[in-house]
Amino acid sequence: MVELDIQVPLAYDPFAEAQDSDAPGTKEYIHIRIQQRNGKKSLTTVQGLKKEYSYEKILKDLKKDFCCNGNVVEDKVLGKIIQLQGDQRKKVSNFLAQTGIAKKDQIKIHGF
Repeated sequence: MVELDIQVPLAYDPFAEAQDSDAPGTKEYIHIRIQQRNGKKSLTTVQGLKKEYSYEKILKDLKKDFCCNGNVVEDKVLGKIIQLQGDQRKKVSNFLAQTGIAKKDQIKIHGF
């Protein structure tokens, strides 16, 4: 029997370099969405914040600034999501940009 000298290639991740670079299309976005509840009631959700941030402290500041209620929800797929009562999309976007949590071009506002 002939012994072949074949080397099995290891798993190669073609996107490994792109995750570390600042090239266009590689940055992670923060998504701000609105969900319609019943009647005129609505819910604003914020997802995509970095894991090193304290979601509870951000939520506390948001609730205090906007005079609304909210909570942090843990999702298996999406991770932690901040929920706020009412349509707070523009206010949240301005808050994140002013506090330096995210840049304006990293924020995506969805809905209506």
